[in-house]
Amino acid sequence: MTGPEAIIHLDRLRHNYRLIKRQVGDRQVMAVVKANAYGHGVIPVVNALRAEGVNYFAVFSFEEAVELRDAGITEEILIFSRLSEDILEEATERNITLNLSWNDDLKVLKEFHRSFGRSPKIHFKVDTGMTRLGVQYHEAVSLLEEIKGSPGLHCEGIYSHYATADEGDLSYARYQLKRFNKVLQAAKVLGFHFKYVHFSNSGAVLNLQQSWFNMVRVGMLLYGAFPSDEVPMDLPIMPVMEFTGPIVAVRPVPAGTHVSYGGVYRTKRDTNIGVIQTGFADGFPRPWYVDGTVAYKGKRYRIAGRVCMDQFMVDFGDCVPTVGEKVLFFGQNDTDVLRVEEIAQAIQSTTYVLLTAIGGRTRRVFVGG
Repeated sequence: MTGPEAIIHLDRLRHNYRLIKRQVGDRQVMAVVKANAYGHGVIPVVNALRAEGVNYFAVFSFEEAVELRDAGITEEILIFSRLSEDILEEATERNITLNLSWNDDLKVLKEFHRSFGRSPKIHFKVDTGMTRLGVQYHEAVSLLEEIKGSPGLHCEGIYSHYATADEGDLSYARYQLKRFNKVLQAAKVLGFHFKYVHFSNSGAVLNLQQSWFNMVRVGMLLYGAFPSDEVPMDLPIMPVMEFTGPIVAVRPVPAGTHVSYGGVYRTKRDTNIGVIQTGFADGFPRPWYVDGTVAYKGKRYRIAGRVCMDQFMVDFGDCVPTVGEKVLFFGQNDTDVLRVEEIAQAIQSTTYVLLTAIGGRTRRVFVGG
Protein backbone atom coordinates (compact mmCIF):
# COMPACT_ATOMS: atom_id res chain seq x y z
CA MET A 1 0.00 0.00 0.00
CA THR A 2 1.11 3.54 -0.64
CA GLY A 3 0.13 6.98 0.55
CA PRO A 4 -1.68 9.60 -1.51
CA GLU A 5 -0.83 10.02 -5.17
CA ALA A 6 -1.32 12.88 -7.57
CA ILE A 7 -1.43 11.20 -10.95
CA ILE A 8 -0.53 13.79 -13.58
CA HIS A 9 -1.98 13.06 -17.02
CA LEU A 10 0.40 14.81 -19.39
CA ASP A 11 -1.71 13.79 -22.39
CA ARG A 12 -4.60 15.77 -20.91
CA LEU A 13 -2.29 18.75 -20.41
CA ARG A 14 -1.41 18.66 -24.09
CA HIS A 15 -5.09 18.27 -24.98
CA ASN A 16 -5.95 21.37 -22.95
CA TYR A 17 -3.16 23.37 -24.55
CA ARG A 18 -4.39 22.50 -28.03
CA LEU A 19 -7.91 23.61 -27.14
CA ILE A 20 -6.62 26.91 -25.78
CA LYS A 21 -4.37 27.47 -28.78
CA ARG A 22 -7.28 26.82 -31.11
CA GLN A 23 -9.33 29.33 -29.10
CA VAL A 24 -6.80 32.17 -29.27
CA GLY A 25 -5.60 31.56 -32.83
CA ASP A 26 -2.28 33.07 -33.76
CA ARG A 27 -1.67 34.63 -30.34
CA GLN A 28 1.29 33.21 -28.48
CA VAL A 29 0.55 31.33 -25.27
CA MET A 30 2.67 32.07 -22.23
CA ALA A 31 2.31 29.01 -20.00
CA VAL A 32 2.20 29.96 -16.32
CA VAL A 33 4.07 27.28 -14.37
CA LYS A 34 4.67 29.03 -11.06
CA ALA A 35 4.17 27.20 -7.75
CA ASN A 36 5.45 23.90 -9.15
CA ALA A 37 3.08 24.21 -12.13
CA TYR A 38 0.12 24.79 -9.81
CA GLY A 39 1.09 21.69 -7.86
CA HIS A 40 1.45 19.43 -10.90
CA GLY A 41 5.26 19.11 -11.09
CA VAL A 42 7.00 21.82 -13.04
CA ILE A 43 9.71 20.02 -15.02
CA PRO A 44 7.53 17.28 -16.56
CA VAL A 45 4.80 19.86 -17.25
CA VAL A 46 7.20 22.25 -18.97
CA ASN A 47 8.75 19.48 -21.05
CA ALA A 48 5.31 18.27 -22.17
CA LEU A 49 4.36 21.80 -23.22
CA ARG A 50 7.68 22.36 -24.98
CA ALA A 51 6.89 19.33 -27.10
CA GLU A 52 3.69 21.13 -28.16
CA GLY A 53 5.65 24.18 -29.24
CA VAL A 54 5.25 26.40 -26.19
CA ASN A 55 8.30 28.66 -26.04
CA TYR A 56 7.46 31.10 -23.24
CA PHE A 57 6.97 30.22 -19.58
CA ALA A 58 6.15 32.34 -16.54
CA VAL A 59 7.14 31.74 -12.93
CA PHE A 60 6.93 33.88 -9.84
CA SER A 61 10.37 33.71 -8.26
CA PHE A 62 13.92 33.86 -9.50
CA GLU A 63 14.58 30.50 -7.85
CA GLU A 64 11.82 28.93 -9.93
CA ALA A 65 13.39 30.33 -13.10
CA VAL A 66 16.82 28.99 -12.14
CA GLU A 67 15.27 25.55 -11.53
CA LEU A 68 14.03 25.54 -15.11
CA ARG A 69 17.36 26.66 -16.52
CA ASP A 70 19.21 24.03 -14.46
CA ALA A 71 16.86 21.40 -15.92
CA GLY A 72 17.88 22.39 -19.45
CA ILE A 73 14.86 24.54 -20.29
CA THR A 74 16.10 27.02 -22.91
CA GLU A 75 12.85 28.75 -23.82
CA GLU A 76 11.94 32.26 -22.67
CA ILE A 77 11.11 32.70 -18.97
CA LEU A 78 9.41 35.69 -17.32
CA ILE A 79 9.53 36.27 -13.56
CA PHE A 80 6.46 37.91 -11.99
CA SER A 81 8.05 38.92 -8.68
CA ARG A 82 9.58 42.32 -8.14
CA LEU A 83 13.15 42.47 -9.40
CA SER A 84 16.02 42.88 -6.96
CA GLU A 85 19.55 44.07 -7.54
CA ASP A 86 21.20 40.82 -6.45
CA ILE A 87 19.71 38.78 -9.33
CA LEU A 88 20.44 41.13 -12.24
CA GLU A 89 23.80 39.68 -13.26
CA GLU A 90 22.67 36.06 -13.23
CA ALA A 91 19.37 36.91 -14.92
CA THR A 92 21.30 38.58 -17.73
CA GLU A 93 23.69 35.67 -18.11
CA ARG A 94 20.92 33.06 -18.06
CA ASN A 95 18.49 34.91 -20.32
CA ILE A 96 15.77 35.31 -17.70
CA THR A 97 13.33 38.15 -18.29
CA LEU A 98 12.47 40.35 -15.32
CA ASN A 99 9.41 42.29 -14.29
CA LEU A 100 9.75 46.08 -14.07
CA SER A 101 6.85 46.75 -11.73
CA TRP A 102 7.95 49.62 -9.46
CA ASN A 103 9.38 53.06 -10.08
CA ASP A 104 12.59 52.34 -8.18
CA ASP A 105 13.22 49.26 -10.33
CA LEU A 106 14.16 51.48 -13.25
CA LYS A 107 16.83 53.21 -11.19
CA VAL A 108 18.31 49.84 -10.25
CA LEU A 109 18.37 48.72 -13.89
CA LYS A 110 19.97 51.94 -15.11
CA GLU A 111 22.68 51.75 -12.46
CA PHE A 112 23.39 48.13 -13.33
CA HIS A 113 23.72 49.02 -17.00
CA ARG A 114 26.06 51.91 -16.21
CA SER A 115 28.25 49.59 -14.13
CA PHE A 116 28.32 46.53 -16.40
CA GLY A 117 27.36 47.77 -19.84
CA ARG A 118 24.52 45.27 -20.16
CA SER A 119 21.12 44.56 -18.64
CA PRO A 120 18.50 41.80 -18.52
CA LYS A 121 15.40 41.80 -20.68
CA ILE A 122 12.33 43.28 -19.01
CA HIS A 123 8.56 43.40 -19.33
CA PHE A 124 6.97 46.65 -18.16
CA LYS A 125 4.01 46.00 -15.85
CA VAL A 126 1.25 48.60 -15.53
CA ASP A 127 -1.08 48.59 -12.53
CA THR A 128 -4.43 49.25 -14.17
CA GLY A 129 -6.47 48.47 -11.07
CA MET A 130 -5.21 45.38 -9.27
CA THR A 131 -3.29 47.56 -6.76
CA ARG A 132 -0.53 45.02 -6.41
CA LEU A 133 2.76 45.11 -8.28
CA GLY A 134 2.86 47.35 -11.33
CA VAL A 135 3.85 50.91 -12.13
CA GLN A 136 0.93 53.12 -11.19
CA TYR A 137 -1.29 53.99 -14.11
CA HIS A 138 -0.80 57.74 -13.83
CA GLU A 139 3.01 57.32 -13.75
CA ALA A 140 3.35 54.72 -16.51
CA VAL A 141 3.88 57.11 -19.43
CA SER A 142 6.59 59.12 -17.66
CA LEU A 143 8.48 55.92 -16.86
CA LEU A 144 8.15 54.76 -20.44
CA GLU A 145 9.65 58.08 -21.53
CA GLU A 146 12.55 57.47 -19.16
CA ILE A 147 13.04 53.95 -20.55
CA LYS A 148 12.98 55.35 -24.07
CA GLY A 149 15.76 57.72 -23.10
CA SER A 150 17.89 54.96 -21.60
CA PRO A 151 19.67 53.09 -24.40
CA GLY A 152 20.72 49.61 -23.42
CA LEU A 153 17.55 48.70 -21.53
CA HIS A 154 15.79 45.82 -23.27
CA CYS A 155 12.06 46.39 -22.74
CA GLU A 156 10.61 43.55 -24.79
CA GLY A 157 7.11 43.46 -23.37
CA ILE A 158 4.32 45.33 -21.63
CA TYR A 159 1.49 43.85 -19.61
CA SER A 160 -1.05 44.20 -16.84
CA HIS A 161 -3.18 41.89 -14.71
CA TYR A 162 -6.95 41.67 -14.32
CA ALA A 163 -8.61 41.75 -10.92
CA THR A 164 -12.05 40.51 -12.02
CA ALA A 165 -11.74 38.76 -15.39
CA ASP A 166 -13.06 35.51 -13.93
CA GLU A 167 -16.23 37.11 -12.56
CA GLY A 168 -19.62 37.50 -14.14
CA ASP A 169 -19.61 41.31 -13.97
CA LEU A 170 -16.86 42.45 -16.34
CA SER A 171 -17.34 46.21 -15.93
CA TYR A 172 -14.20 46.65 -13.82
CA ALA A 173 -12.19 44.45 -16.19
CA ARG A 174 -13.29 46.66 -19.09
CA TYR A 175 -12.24 49.71 -17.08
CA GLN A 176 -8.78 48.16 -16.62
CA LEU A 177 -8.59 47.33 -20.32
CA LYS A 178 -9.46 50.91 -21.26
CA ARG A 179 -6.60 52.15 -19.08
CA PHE A 180 -4.16 49.65 -20.56
CA ASN A 181 -5.09 50.67 -24.09
CA LYS A 182 -4.41 54.31 -23.23
CA VAL A 183 -0.92 53.38 -22.03
CA LEU A 184 -0.35 51.34 -25.18
CA GLN A 185 -1.36 54.28 -27.33
CA ALA A 186 1.02 56.58 -25.47
CA ALA A 187 3.80 54.03 -25.84
CA LYS A 188 3.17 53.87 -29.57
CA VAL A 189 3.52 57.65 -29.80
CA LEU A 190 6.83 57.36 -27.96
CA GLY A 191 8.03 54.90 -30.60
CA PHE A 192 7.79 51.63 -28.66
CA HIS A 193 7.28 48.44 -30.65
CA PHE A 194 6.82 45.75 -28.01
CA LYS A 195 7.52 42.19 -29.00
CA TYR A 196 5.06 40.94 -26.37
CA VAL A 197 1.82 42.59 -25.27
CA HIS A 198 -0.20 40.55 -22.80
CA PHE A 199 -3.09 41.13 -20.42
CA SER A 200 -5.34 38.07 -20.62
CA ASN A 201 -5.24 35.40 -17.96
CA SER A 202 -7.34 32.21 -17.96
CA GLY A 203 -10.52 34.10 -17.14
CA ALA A 204 -9.96 36.65 -19.90
CA VAL A 205 -9.21 33.92 -22.44
CA LEU A 206 -12.80 32.79 -21.87
CA ASN A 207 -14.39 36.18 -21.26
CA LEU A 208 -12.57 39.04 -23.01
CA GLN A 209 -11.37 38.34 -26.52
CA GLN A 210 -10.62 42.04 -27.04
CA SER A 211 -7.74 41.82 -24.57
CA TRP A 212 -5.88 38.91 -26.15
CA PHE A 213 -3.37 41.22 -27.92
CA ASN A 214 -0.46 39.13 -29.32
CA MET A 215 0.05 36.92 -26.25
CA VAL A 216 -2.12 35.38 -23.55
CA ARG A 217 -1.02 34.10 -20.15
CA VAL A 218 -2.65 30.80 -19.24
CA GLY A 219 -2.38 28.89 -16.00
CA MET A 220 -5.45 27.21 -14.54
CA LEU A 221 -7.06 26.34 -17.87
CA LEU A 222 -3.96 24.40 -18.87
CA TYR A 223 -4.37 22.21 -15.82
CA GLY A 224 -7.97 21.41 -16.65
CA ALA A 225 -9.92 23.53 -14.19
CA PHE A 226 -11.93 26.70 -14.63
CA PRO A 227 -10.80 29.75 -12.64
CA SER A 228 -14.30 30.31 -11.23
CA ASP A 229 -17.91 29.28 -11.69
CA GLU A 230 -18.74 32.64 -13.29
CA VAL A 231 -16.87 32.10 -16.56
CA PRO A 232 -18.12 30.25 -19.66
CA MET A 233 -17.44 26.56 -19.18
CA ASP A 234 -17.96 25.26 -22.70
CA LEU A 235 -14.27 24.63 -23.42
CA PRO A 236 -13.93 20.82 -23.01
CA ILE A 237 -10.78 20.85 -20.88
CA MET A 238 -9.82 17.76 -18.91
CA PRO A 239 -8.49 17.66 -15.33
CA VAL A 240 -4.76 16.98 -15.49
CA MET A 241 -4.43 15.92 -11.86
CA GLU A 242 -6.08 12.78 -10.47
CA PHE A 243 -5.71 13.03 -6.67
CA THR A 244 -6.15 9.67 -4.93
CA GLY A 245 -5.46 7.83 -1.71
CA PRO A 246 -5.49 4.18 -0.62
CA ILE A 247 -7.99 2.36 1.53
CA VAL A 248 -5.91 0.87 4.36
CA ALA A 249 -8.61 -0.63 6.61
CA VAL A 250 -12.33 -1.41 6.54
CA ARG A 251 -14.56 -2.31 9.47
CA PRO A 252 -18.29 -2.89 9.94
CA VAL A 253 -19.87 -0.66 12.57
CA PRO A 254 -23.40 -0.48 13.99
CA ALA A 255 -25.81 2.43 13.67
CA GLY A 256 -25.06 5.23 16.10
CA THR A 257 -21.26 4.88 15.92
CA HIS A 258 -19.29 8.12 16.30
CA VAL A 259 -16.46 8.61 13.81
CA SER A 260 -13.32 10.79 14.01
CA TYR A 261 -12.40 13.77 16.18
CA GLY A 262 -15.20 15.41 18.09
CA GLY A 263 -17.62 12.66 17.20
CA VAL A 264 -19.46 15.04 14.89
CA TYR A 265 -20.26 12.23 12.45
CA ARG A 266 -22.58 9.48 13.66
CA THR A 267 -23.62 6.56 11.50
CA LYS A 268 -27.33 6.40 10.76
CA ARG A 269 -27.39 2.65 10.14
CA ASP A 270 -25.14 -0.38 10.15
CA THR A 271 -22.40 0.42 7.69
CA ASN A 272 -18.81 -0.09 6.62
CA ILE A 273 -16.24 2.54 7.57
CA GLY A 274 -13.04 2.70 5.52
CA VAL A 275 -9.84 4.40 6.59
CA ILE A 276 -8.06 6.37 3.85
CA GLN A 277 -4.34 7.02 4.24
CA THR A 278 -4.37 10.70 3.33
CA GLY A 279 -4.86 13.76 5.51
CA PHE A 280 -4.81 17.51 5.51
CA ALA A 281 -1.01 17.41 5.83
CA ASP A 282 -0.96 15.91 2.34
CA GLY A 283 -3.15 18.64 0.87
CA PHE A 284 -6.58 17.09 1.31
CA PRO A 285 -9.03 19.98 1.85
CA ARG A 286 -10.13 19.61 5.48
CA PRO A 287 -13.36 21.67 5.24
CA TRP A 288 -14.67 19.25 2.59
CA TYR A 289 -15.61 16.78 5.33
CA VAL A 290 -18.83 18.65 6.16
CA ASP A 291 -20.77 17.57 3.06
CA GLY A 292 -17.98 16.05 1.03
CA THR A 293 -17.65 12.77 -0.81
CA VAL A 294 -15.02 10.63 -2.48
CA ALA A 295 -15.54 8.47 -5.56
CA TYR A 296 -14.95 4.74 -5.78
CA LYS A 297 -15.86 2.42 -8.67
CA GLY A 298 -18.53 4.67 -10.14
CA LYS A 299 -20.23 5.79 -6.91
CA ARG A 300 -19.89 8.60 -4.40
CA TYR A 301 -19.39 7.89 -0.70
CA ARG A 302 -19.61 10.37 2.11
CA ILE A 303 -16.61 11.47 4.16
CA ALA A 304 -17.25 10.34 7.73
CA GLY A 305 -16.20 12.98 10.23
CA ARG A 306 -13.34 15.38 10.47
CA VAL A 307 -10.27 14.90 8.32
CA CYS A 308 -7.20 14.06 10.40
CA MET A 309 -3.63 15.11 9.71
CA ASP A 310 -2.71 11.76 8.13
CA GLN A 311 -5.99 9.91 7.51
CA PHE A 312 -9.73 10.29 7.16
CA MET A 313 -12.71 7.96 7.14
CA VAL A 314 -15.38 7.22 4.56
CA ASP A 315 -18.86 5.77 5.07
CA PHE A 316 -19.17 3.07 2.39
CA GLY A 317 -22.65 1.91 3.39
CA ASP A 318 -23.30 -1.63 2.13
CA CYS A 319 -20.20 -1.62 -0.04
CA VAL A 320 -17.20 -3.52 1.30
CA PRO A 321 -14.27 -1.86 -0.51
CA THR A 322 -11.04 -3.68 -1.14
CA VAL A 323 -8.14 -2.74 1.10
CA GLY A 324 -5.29 -1.44 -1.03
CA GLU A 325 -7.51 0.05 -3.71
CA LYS A 326 -7.76 3.80 -4.13
CA VAL A 327 -10.53 6.32 -3.83
CA LEU A 328 -10.67 9.43 -5.98
CA PHE A 329 -10.54 12.78 -4.16
CA PHE A 330 -10.78 14.88 -7.30
CA GLY A 331 -9.98 14.55 -10.97
CA GLN A 332 -10.96 11.84 -13.40
CA ASN A 333 -10.19 8.15 -13.85
CA ASP A 334 -11.73 5.27 -15.78
CA THR A 335 -14.84 5.04 -13.60
CA ASP A 336 -15.24 8.37 -11.82
CA VAL A 337 -15.16 12.14 -12.25
CA LEU A 338 -15.10 14.52 -9.30
CA ARG A 339 -14.07 17.99 -10.40
CA VAL A 340 -11.99 20.18 -8.16
CA GLU A 341 -14.32 23.07 -9.04
CA GLU A 342 -17.13 21.28 -7.17
CA ILE A 343 -15.07 21.10 -4.00
CA ALA A 344 -13.86 24.70 -4.30
CA GLN A 345 -17.42 25.97 -4.60
CA ALA A 346 -18.69 23.81 -1.73
CA ILE A 347 -16.05 24.95 0.76
CA GLN A 348 -15.90 28.56 -0.51
CA SER A 349 -12.33 28.20 -1.70
CA THR A 350 -10.75 28.30 -5.15
CA THR A 351 -9.26 25.79 -7.54
CA TYR A 352 -5.95 27.64 -7.16
CA VAL A 353 -5.85 27.05 -3.41
CA LEU A 354 -6.77 23.37 -3.68
CA LEU A 355 -4.34 22.41 -6.45
CA THR A 356 -1.32 24.24 -5.05
CA ALA A 357 -1.93 22.77 -1.58
CA ILE A 358 -1.11 19.21 -2.68
CA GLY A 359 2.05 18.26 -0.83
CA GLY A 360 3.15 16.46 2.30
CA ARG A 361 3.66 12.79 1.48
CA THR A 362 1.78 12.96 -1.81
CA ARG A 363 3.70 11.24 -4.57
CA ARG A 364 3.38 12.59 -8.09
CA VAL A 365 3.08 9.97 -10.81
CA PHE A 366 3.39 11.14 -14.41
CA VAL A 367 1.47 9.27 -17.09
CA GLY A 368 0.56 9.89 -20.72
CA GLY A 369 3.98 11.30 -21.48
